[in-house]
Amino acid sequence: MCTLYIRTQDESVRFITNSDPLMKRMITFIDDIEIPLRTDYLSSIVRSIIGQQISVSAASAIYERLLKLLGGSVTVEGLLAKSEEELKQVGLTTRKAEYVNDLAEKIAANELDLNHIAEYSDESIMEQLINVKGIGKWTAEMFLLLSLGRGDVLAVDDVGIQRAAEWLYGVDKSERRSILVEKSPLWKPYRSVVSFYLWEAIHLGLIKEYKSVDELEVQ
Repeated sequence: MCTLYIRTQDESVRFITNSDPLMKRMITFIDDIEIPLRTDYLSSIVRSIIGQQISVSAASAIYERLLKLLGGSVTVEGLLAKSEEELKQVGLTTRKAEYVNDLAEKIAANELDLNHIAEYSDESIMEQLINVKGIGKWTAEMFLLLSLGRGDVLAVDDVGIQRAAEWLYGVDKSERRSILVEKSPLWKPYRSVVSFYLWEAIHLGLIKEYKSVDELEVQ
């Protein structure tokens, strides 16, 4: 497994902190972060499909049951060998079972080449993945961020990122997506830094422990 290291002294992080005072306060408090990348691309996409519109804990539990069903690893052959009913028994919905099956079929038919997908641009990868049934913008963005570690991806439709933005900027729930869209140009071309740090704020429990970013004690 590869690890993506993001340091506060990186050019990308300094760019973000110089352009956004509230982001600077949060990043300074959190400090450096490490992101383990999901380098098994098939498994990564399957995990993201499972995680659509459900909690992280629920998605993890379903994925672990799927792994057990498949004998410990996610493979094209293993997925194609399982019936829709078997996939549903480990927790996938009917639609998600269809999506996973379509993904495996497209890879088997060489319509999607995961072995060389990292060689393409973000836009090309998005287009290729969205051709798979059930994969939309969010799932494709998760792949760019969590598997490839691409540098300029802001997942504005991710609920976790939205929740962290709501806390950071002190906006209403109805405004949390729009504040991300509004500020997005300020962070380009390093928007992935923002995505990862907002996720880290969730992971560390900052939005529950502190009422606002102003309560963070920074040097």
